[in-house]
Amino acid sequence: MLRVALVGAGGMAGVHATCYSRIENAELVGVTDIRPEAAVSLAKKHGVKAFEDFDTMLTELRPDVVDVCCPTAWHAEYVCRAAERAEELGIKGISTEKPMARTLEECERMTKACEEAGIPLFIGQVVRFFPEYTLAKQQVESGAIGKPAAIRTRRGGPMPRAWNDWYGDFELSGGLILDLIVHDFDWLRWTFGEVERVFARGLTDTKMPEYDYALVILRFKSGAIAHVEGTWNYPAGFGVNFEIAGDEGLLEYNFNQPTGAPVNKVLRGNDETRAGVALPESPTGVDPYQMELAHFITCLETGATPIITPQDGIEAVRIALAAIESAQTGKPVTL
Repeated sequence: MLRVALVGAGGMAGVHATCYSRIENAELVGVTDIRPEAAVSLAKKHGVKAFEDFDTMLTELRPDVVDVCCPTAWHAEYVCRAAERAEELGIKGISTEKPMARTLEECERMTKACEEAGIPLFIGQVVRFFPEYTLAKQQVESGAIGKPAAIRTRRGGPMPRAWNDWYGDFELSGGLILDLIVHDFDWLRWTFGEVERVFARGLTDTKMPEYDYALVILRFKSGAIAHVEGTWNYPAGFGVNFEIAGDEGLLEYNFNQPTGAPVNKVLRGNDETRAGVALPESPTGVDPYQMELAHFITCLETGATPIITPQDGIEAVRIALAAIESAQTGKPVTL
């Protein structure tokens, strides 16, 4: 049983806290937040202790795991402070929500701190744990649609609302490119390999974050092209979809599909296109966030390497920052 201390008491911290209550080999033991009332509220809900000061929480609880769920701009600070005390307190691992950090320099600092402490750093790129995305990756790797050529992903909904409206502050959040479609950047790189060039258009500089929109084109070293679309101004609620076209067929998934069907595959026939075939469903009874955190806890217990490494977190941020640069300059960026 690993004891977990949570940094942050906002929306994602609440999701994580609930997940830990359902993970058999984990126990949430404390919550800290710069807003004492928020820390108390979340801690009371889960029967744990609330703290106003991070270091006081670490000293008193001596947790096995520190889970950082505060705004992106402070990920590096809390990860590094926990890593510096890992040997003293017996901290076994640190996790942080995506994106890994606001800058590449902060990502590198976090990685170095955890390497020097000799503990794993896990980045919460949860899309890897969504069954539809896992299944699509498996289908691509099995050659089900031949050689991938063109991919389209879309992700969007209303802009999140949180403490001091920090999602709307570009300097803190990086806008939707860094905060939202970094999900797709990580999954695409995981599935199709390294990205060599990025070109983007968007509304990052409009100073109207609630209308933020971006279209990012990724060219992979394999030659495949991905069109990644993100919006914080989708009126019908949150939704995602993707299409993956290969030289033998197409994979498609739409979260908002009325039928709720899983990933569909359409293959080329001799002279005609076959009907769409629903692929076998992956288990969907477990929350992907719970699967993600349970994976890290189990890795800490067994000594296995998590499927998301600090380098994965760095590369997702690198792609996102290149997309922001391209959108601002109007020029492609080579990685």
